[in-house]
Amino acid sequence: MWRDEPAWPLARAQAVNYYFHSQGKANSLRGNGTLSPQAPGDEPSDVFLYHPADPVPTQGGPLCCNAYFLPNSAFDQRDIEAREDVLVYSTSPLERETEVTGPITVTLWATTSATDTDFTAKLVDVCEHGCARNLTDGIIRARYRESTAAPCLVEPGKVYRYTIDLWATSNVF
Repeated sequence: MWRDEPAWPLARAQAVNYYFHSQGKANSLRGNGTLSPQAPGDEPSDVFLYHPADPVPTQGGPLCCNAYFLPNSAFDQRDIEAREDVLVYSTSPLERETEVTGPITVTLWATTSATDTDFTAKLVDVCEHGCARNLTDGIIRARYRESTAAPCLVEPGKVYRYTIDLWATSNVF
């Protein structure tokens, strides 16, 4: 359903923070990653191993490139979420319709064994039958975490803050 709005961002919008939770095993959709408005307590970190020879593919989304090579749009993300090198955090099934309209960002505290790497995030709508359709996504290269004008490599093993801009969306879950 489409609707017109007199202003952006919506004047009636209320920002809500959601937080990642797990028992250290949010790897894949079979993991124990959850997403909730409750701030995390003392929880173990999640870890994944990136293999350059087997990178996580992009499937759909608001791509900038030639659709012949990589089509954009919403696609089922379950095959990607089944990978052990993908961390998945999901809410419990929603008890009522919930509208999310506005800018989406992910604040990530992470460390890497490399001097530079990419971190990605996506917002996905999971239907009652399990289909997981991507709504919006974003990426940040570690060296640009503070500024694109003054890139700065990271120190391996040190924790840094990354803000990933997933742009804006409007969806009723």
